[in-house]
Amino acid sequence: MALNIKPMGDRVVIEPLEEDQATFAGGQLVLPDTAKEKPQQGKILAVGPGSRDEEGKRIPLDVSVGDTVVYAKYAGTSFKTKDGKEILFLKESDILAILE
Repeated sequence: MALNIKPMGDRVVIEPLEEDQATFAGGQLVLPDTAKEKPQQGKILAVGPGSRDEEGKRIPLDVSVGDTVVYAKYAGTSFKTKDGKEILFLKESDILAILE
């Protein structure tokens, strides 16, 4: 997905990855959207230039576009793109780990 979004400072844009739905014998359990857990994994679509230190120099981010990450459960601000895709804006400090 090509985005025309440039995050500011130490922010990143993430596409949440949907978790597998629970299944039971004989079929699939379908939960309403209100009962589903928020995903905590996502793929980084864009990264900002990094925050600045006390001397005004950029501090580069430790993550990059394409990384799959785990982030804090209620972190970030969600946004729907024109095509209806949901993305998240969050600070790099809300990212807990990079999955390899």
